[in-house]
Amino acid sequence: MLLAELQVYHSRPIAPTRRVALGVSTLPCDPAPGFGGVLLGAVAARFAPEVDPDLWPDLVSLTHEVEAGRRVSQPRLRHRFQEDRIGLTQSTHRLFRNDEGGLRVTFNGDKGAPAQHVLGAIYAVQAFPTNIRGTTLSAIRRGLAWSGDIGPGLLAHLNGKNSSSLHADAVADPIGWAMGVLGISSIEHRPEKAQIQRQFREALIDAHPDHGGDDDEAASRIADLSEARRILLAS
Repeated sequence: MLLAELQVYHSRPIAPTRRVALGVSTLPCDPAPGFGGVLLGAVAARFAPEVDPDLWPDLVSLTHEVEAGRRVSQPRLRHRFQEDRIGLTQSTHRLFRNDEGGLRVTFNGDKGAPAQHVLGAIYAVQAFPTNIRGTTLSAIRRGLAWSGDIGPGLLAHLNGKNSSSLHADAVADPIGWAMGVLGISSIEHRPEKAQIQRQFREALIDAHPDHGGDDDEAASRIADLSEARRILLAS
């Protein structure tokens, strides 16, 4: 199932004039960073290592300018950002929900320069409501600083999670997901701290292999329980 999509239009890497534009993208970011923010951060993590290191400080600076809503003078980072897409090539990056409820990301970046994809991810945030730009750009900055594999660990990191796995439901509705993981059924009132801790301890005991929990699934279950407790205690 498609959850988010970023369309970046760009000139060819060998073209004398370097240009970047955006297509019609699907980037849901509420609650922030949402599926859109996770995808934008993943694009930054995938392509930033291939960007000229001399440009990295300006990339980070650009994220702060977009967050503040400042007018970005052009060209920037050796590229001109424009609305016109005529004569440009399209590259599409997507975030999916897999059959197990997890997330996977695909990149289509062979036709453009790495900097063009990262710039596209940053400029896409200009169209977001002001109140969610900061959280979304924080996900992009986490992507810029990422040095590991492009996989589940990255996607969890971009969403501000501590779990080594990330469920799509945890991005779409963190509070609802966390309450479901801990077996808290009431949605009318936020649970008290004591109830959260009690449910966590009881579920943790049930999940542990020494108390009948499945050995293969215990680590993932315990990670989800810990993350659910963190979300609810921080809310």
